[in-house]
Amino acid sequence: MTQTTPTPRLIAENRKARFNYFIEERYEAGLALEGWEVKAMRAGRAQLAEAYVYLRAGEAFLIGAHLSPLRSTSTHITPDPVRTRKLLLKRSELQSLIGSVERRGYTLVPLELYWKAGRAKLSVGLAKGKKQHDKRAVEKDRDWERNKARILRGR
Repeated sequence: MTQTTPTPRLIAENRKARFNYFIEERYEAGLALEGWEVKAMRAGRAQLAEAYVYLRAGEAFLIGAHLSPLRSTSTHITPDPVRTRKLLLKRSELQSLIGSVERRGYTLVPLELYWKAGRAKLSVGLAKGKKQHDKRAVEKDRDWERNKARILRGR
């Protein structure tokens, strides 16, 4: 009997990350969440647009991710939609990330938030920032590919 792995269900995506950064490596991190946050994520009320990952004291934190609370589940507490959330990574991954960020000038960027086997996961990218001319070159290549496909279809 073979066991199939469930496909991850996307909750939120940081689309600007690939536009602003060269993503070199990806890591999968768990999140330390409160109950109302999980319910808000199940309702699809999460945004990663302004979020970033910060390393402090040997731990990783997600800062600036916005989880809009549901009115029905957040009645007995005062929810903070942009609170700092701890990321759950293996110690070896954390040490590798700390070395890359501090010594080699990389940045940690949240890429996508998704469900995997009933647990919320965050895909974190180890990235280098793009310069303006890099962004223009990527856009030019994308336009050329689109025009090439259009020309080939026209035959």
